[in-house]
Amino acid sequence: MHQPTRLVVLVSGSGTNLQALLDACADPAYGARVVAVGADREDIEGLARAERAGIPTFVRKVSDFETREGWDASLTTVVERFEPDLVVSAGFMKLLAPEFLDRFLTLNTHPALCPAFPGMHGPRDALEHGVKVTGATLFVVDAGVDTGPIVAQVPVEVADDDDVASLHERIKTAERAMLVDAVGRIARDGITVDGRRVRIGAGAR
Repeated sequence: MHQPTRLVVLVSGSGTNLQALLDACADPAYGARVVAVGADREDIEGLARAERAGIPTFVRKVSDFETREGWDASLTTVVERFEPDLVVSAGFMKLLAPEFLDRFLTLNTHPALCPAFPGMHGPRDALEHGVKVTGATLFVVDAGVDTGPIVAQVPVEVADDDDVASLHERIKTAERAMLVDAVGRIARDGITVDGRRVRIGAGAR
């Protein structure tokens, strides 16, 4: 039985994906534990969820630093302090520096089936395009916007009477389940990233 995979989770808002991970980590068989939660702003529900669970938190606001490079370096330093095996960006609304991504394997979710509909408005763009199926993607963060190697995807059908809110809500439900499943499998079985190909398990570590 190996030690649980150490997760640092980054949040910017309500932290529903964080809560799903916290709930999963409560079962020792899941194979992971959240060792810290970080944010780019104070007084958000995501931080409150971590504090209620007794998990250390930290805040790094860009406005507290003279340069973006200073913020990047500080974020890298504080995350490194918690020695994560995996960083999960759970609604974290800041791009991460290449130096950060070189140091920590970082996962993020997107409410569309990448490479379709990247950016801030995945559900709206899917509706406007008239697709019949959209979904959610879990990917390894790289220097682009929603462009990293794909870890997992889940389809969500678009209903005829969907608006952006109803579609996005169903996507978020599927996204949370996908995230919890994939992080657990990575924790228990390992992950290999080879270019654009990602493999969980089968000897991956």
